[in-house]
Amino acid sequence: MLSNIPITEARFNLTSLPERLDQEGISTIAITRRGKPVLAVMTWQHYETVLETLEIFGDIALMTNLRQGVAEAKSEQGINWEVAKQELAL
Repeated sequence: MLSNIPITEARFNLTSLPERLDQEGISTIAITRRGKPVLAVMTWQHYETVLETLEIFGDIALMTNLRQGVAEAKSEQGINWEVAKQELAL
């Protein structure tokens, strides 16, 4: 869930924004100017999650493997878990 606050409010309450995020149970606050979002303030954990996701999306080999895995799961052509465990044990 994204909460919005005007930039003037954010300026005066910057030091309390981490507590606001925690109290409201949200990870991001949109800072608005004239009603339009111009900045985002987020928890450090959310920021790290976004960076990690971008790194994964930017890794061509990893994304190729992920897409293949999703396609195999959808078509039920993957390897049986018991067979996979046996192959990994070798």
